[in-house]
Formats: sequence, C-alpha cells, structure tokens
Amino acid sequence: MTTEQILIFAFIALIVYYVGKKFYLIKSIKQYTPADASAKVKKERNVVFLDVRTEKERKQSSIKGSHHIPVTDIKDREQELKKFKDAEIICYCQTGSRSLNAASKLKKMGFNASNLSGGMIRWNASGLR
Repeated sequence: MTTEQILIFAFIALIVYYVGKKFYLIKSIKQYTPADASAKVKKERNVVFLDVRTEKERKQSSIKGSHHIPVTDIKDREQELKKFKDAEIICYCQTGSRSLNAASKLKKMGFNASNLSGGMIRWNASGLR
C-alpha cells in the first residue's frame, strides 16, 4: 500500500467517524422543530431556550427570553445552569449543529437537554420571533 492510499483510507475513516458520531447524537438527543419548540415553551413552565452561539451571532437575532452561554463556555459556566436543573433546556445555534453538541454536553452533566433542529435559520424561516 502506498502512502497516498493510506492517507485516502485515513481520510475516509475520519469522515465515516464524523458522520457516525453525528448520526448517533441526532438519535440520542431529542429534536424539536421550531413550531414544536415554540409551542412547548408557551405551554410548559419548565422549558427554557439556551442560545449557544457567539455574542456576535446573538446580537444579530435571538429567540426572545432565551438565555445565552456559548457552547465553548458550557462546562466553565455550569453553575449558572444549576437553576435549570429541573427544566428542559432546548439548545439552539445558527444551524443546529453546535447546539446538538451543547445538548450532548449538558446531558453528560446531568441536565435534561434537547436541540432545536435547524437552529435560527429554520426558526426565522418559520416566521417565529
């Protein structure tokens, strides 16, 4: 086997790993459509939105009443999340990818976390504010 072939196989293996991990996360974390998430927050008291995007992204648009902790700060700011220990935390980002990772982190930390499928792009396309 040549070095080039080994590199190609390694690259393919990384892609398969990444896709497999993403598929596993999608199956293991509850996913909400924007309409379902909006209805759930309005109907139930123990549900909160958590914006895991950067401060710059949040300034452009956000879901009214949401809390903000960037995905990179979640572990360091766990204490701030303790008040939501009994609530369902619906994480969101721009596309739903970072928030899926955030929800996974929160679940490992003992929180009831879920994901807004499609993130703010899908939220805004749904006409929700």
